[in-house]
Order: sequence, then structure tokens, then C-alpha cells
Amino acid sequence: MNPRKPFSNMPSSFMTTLLLLLILTFSGSIAAQQRAQVTILQTTDLHGHIYPIDYYTNKADMNGLAKAATLIKQARKENPNLLLLDSGDTIQGTPLAYYHNKKNNVPPDPMMLVMSHLKYDAMAVGNHEYNFGLKVLEKARREANFPWLSANTYRKGTEQTAYDPYVVKEINGVRVGILGLTTPGIPNWENPENFAGLEFREPVSEAKKWVKVLREKERVDLVVITMHMGIEEDLRTGVVNPGQVLNENAAVAIAEQVSGVDCILMGHTHREVPAVFINGVLLAQADKYADRVARVDFYLDKADGGRWQVAAKSGRTMMIDEKVKPDEEVLKLGEPYDRETQSWLGRVIGESSAELTASDARFRDTAILDLIQRVQMEAGKADVSMAASFNAEARLPKGPVTVRDIAGLYVYENTLVVIEVTGQQLKDALEHSAKYFRTYEPNKSVAALVDEKIPGYNFDIAEGVTYDLDISKPFGQRIRNLKFRNQPLIPTQKLRLAVNNYRVNGGGGYTMYKNAPIIYRSSTEIRELIIDWVERNKQIPAEPTNNWRILPR
Repeated sequence: MNPRKPFSNMPSSFMTTLLLLLILTFSGSIAAQQRAQVTILQTTDLHGHIYPIDYYTNKADMNGLAKAATLIKQARKENPNLLLLDSGDTIQGTPLAYYHNKKNNVPPDPMMLVMSHLKYDAMAVGNHEYNFGLKVLEKARREANFPWLSANTYRKGTEQTAYDPYVVKEINGVRVGILGLTTPGIPNWENPENFAGLEFREPVSEAKKWVKVLREKERVDLVVITMHMGIEEDLRTGVVNPGQVLNENAAVAIAEQVSGVDCILMGHTHREVPAVFINGVLLAQADKYADRVARVDFYLDKADGGRWQVAAKSGRTMMIDEKVKPDEEVLKLGEPYDRETQSWLGRVIGESSAELTASDARFRDTAILDLIQRVQMEAGKADVSMAASFNAEARLPKGPVTVRDIAGLYVYENTLVVIEVTGQQLKDALEHSAKYFRTYEPNKSVAALVDEKIPGYNFDIAEGVTYDLDISKPFGQRIRNLKFRNQPLIPTQKLRLAVNNYRVNGGGGYTMYKNAPIIYRSSTEIRELIIDWVERNKQIPAEPTNNWRILPR
């Protein structure tokens, strides 16, 4: 056999088969090198949820980072190189987060501790990060082993961003640019000192600016936006969702107007969005409280010239239920924070002669909501108070009442503000509130007429005046028989009105309070004012004042 031609004497059919095998093997190896997968997991609006527990009822709940960690760690076993992102509102929301931020802020922030343990790659800054002020915010930020991103938050009057605008990660040879955005509505909800020195710019133009940087300067192959904003309109009709402040949500606008975006991971609106495609952009959102984890997968091919191109992409959400066991390492990290919280919540501070519930507090006057009104009026020496039922599941038991019970009644970190308003402004506020009910339809219950697009926490009820809310009347004409101290309320009459800071800043669309003179401002949360009142007075009034009603019945 000729050593230079080792295959010369073999049959031609064998040679053909061998050549084909060699070609297929070689081309297969090239194909493998030319295809890459990038997997991204997302959480959002965690709001301090670590343990799978509802602290207001002290019962198990199907959410929390301890359970989400189990899904995250399982996904990492399948794909160790995945990205883990969050879309904001992390350090506020549960009694555990409140106790850490207000009562004992010395240990590391519990959310940053757990998220660092889970190896988050980045998080977008949410509006509720500002609830406890900049000192608490910056401490938590320093304690995170991952960047906080917000490309549209700037040092006031400068071109310097207050946070990293983006981060670039290389996953399986693919350069992924992760851009962070924050809802610019923060000045409409927060006390000015909580965001002093910062300004929040319009998100679409900022997204255009920074996506261009990522594509042209950073030469990324994928652009992913993680943002504390959601879908701003009804996708069925295109009608803008009611109750939003300017540019509060901008997912559709960014998808339609900003070229070069592959994926938008959303937050803020507390919705589950497994996957929606708008203008070729994949939008996904993991609901809230770590009750779901969103997963997005990209499949890329190398195009001519050596650049990656997206061949396919998909999204889905993974639900947390009783089958998902909490991760023991996360439970251990959270244990000292949970123990402190439970001790605080279990303290008895007063008593009630009857069980009081908030189940129908949006449909009739109730003693449980009147408690909030009474505290606000007394603390602010006000003529009138406005308050909403924040938690329809809230209850005060017959007998001993604990901090836990009050915390369940007032679940937000709002502070008390007393402003001077006219009778007309008060009526305007009540008419705005009355939009909570859709156009009247005979033979339908009041509950069936609730507009599901308007959050219940934006339905304010007044105390200190008497009135009828007639839902059979047109919008703007629903408040009838409005009286103050048994006399018809005069439009020009001046009143001291007790409300929360969220409302004073225009939250929920209550623009009639803008520029109203501020008479009194408390730095203490309304929740703490209620706790102090109950502790001082011991007995909680069990009968409502019945100062308002819904018509027709």
C-alpha cells in the first residue's frame, strides 16, 4: 500500500460515505460553535418578602425569596451561566422590612443579604426604595454585591447619573447589555427630602440615549432593559390605564419607539406577564412578592462578520406553590430578622369589644376605617380626614389587639400631612374618588360595579363631613348632600384636611391638592400614629359613625 495514499485501494462507495461523515461531523461542530443560549431569570416588586409567610395573619403564604431561591437554584443547575435580575421595589413592603429600616437598621439589609447570596447580577431602582429616605437607601445599596441600575435618575442639574445606567455581562460568548430604568413618578408620591438632590427624567428619551451607547460603544449583542415600570395601556384597546402620573409606566412606548431593544423586564404594576411581543421586543414580568419567577431564553446564531443575531426568544413565568419548598440557606439568613419582627408584631397594645373587619370598608362606613380617620384628625388637629382601605383582609379581633393587627390595617409607610383646602377642593377629591365605581347598571351589586382598573387604595373616604355617593349619577356629579357640621359645605369654606403624603404629592391622581398650603407635616408613619393611639386609649371604638353611604341601595 502506498503510504501517501492510504485510502486509494478502498471502494469508492466507502470513500463517499466516509467523506459525508467527515463533512457532517465538521459542520456539526461549527454549528455548535455558532449557536448560543442566554437565559435570564427575573423577579420584581419583592417588597421585603423573604419568608413564605403573611405577617399580617401569621399564616403561610405562597411567596417570598426563600421559595423563589429553590427555583433559581434549580435553574442554575441546568444553566450555571444564567443572568438573575430584579426590577425594583425590594427594601420596603413587609413588617420585616419595616422593622429593619425603622427599628433596627444596624444589621445588613435583609433583602440585599439574601439577594447577594443568590448572586443577583443587577436590579433596577424602584420608587419604594425611597420610602425610608436616602440614608437607608444608600446603606442598602452599599450592602448589595450587585449594582443598582437607573439610567434616568440624575444628580439634579447635572448630566451625572446617580446610579450606574447599565452593566455589561458576557454569557456564553454573548455580550449582554443590561439597562436600568426607574419610574419618574417618584416626586408625585414621595416627601421631597426622600429624594433630595435627584431628578427623574423621561424614560423613552433616556432609553434611546443609553441603548445607543450599549450598541455602538459597548458593542453588545443583546440589550435587556430591567425597569421599574410596566405596561401603560390596555393592550386590547390602546386606552391608557387610568390613575397614572406622567410617564409612570412606559413599556409599550419604549418597545415601539426605541430601536435596538431585545427584551424589557418590567415591574411596578404588580402584574404577571409571561411573554408579550410588541414591535419584536419581548416583554415579561414576574408579578410581585416573589410569587413567581420570570424566565426569558434567547437563542443566537453567529452571522456573517462574527456578530451574534437573535434566532429565537421565549418567555414564561414559574409559579410558586406548596410544592416548592423554601431554601434552607435563605431561611437561615432571614431567621434573625424574622425573629425580631415576630416579637414586635406579637405585642398586645389594646383591645376591641367586637371583631372589626375591612372586607366591605369600600362599600359602607366601618369602625375599622374610622379608627384611621380618628387618629389622623386628632394627630393633625384637623376638621376633616381622608383615608382609604388599603387591605380588604384587615381585621381587628374581639379581645386583645396586637401590633400585627394594626400593621395589617395600614400596610404602607405613609406619613400624615394636614393641608388647608376649600370646600370645592374636598368635593373635587370625593368626586375623583367616586370614579372607583363604573357607570351604574340597575340590578348589579355595588361590588360588581367596581372599576378593576382603579386600585382600591385610591378610593378615599372622608370623615368629619357627611355625604351620599350616588353611583347612578354621572361622573363629577356623584357626591350629594355634602355637609360639614350639619350645614351644607360652602365651596369657598376653608378646612383643615388630614391626608397622607402620597395624596398630597398627587398620588392616585388627586391633583386638586397640589399647591394647597401645608399646615402640619408629621415625620412619623401613620401606622405608628395608630399604634400609639391604641396603646394610649386601649379601647378601640366598635361602632362606625355612619357619616357616608352609597346610593342607590
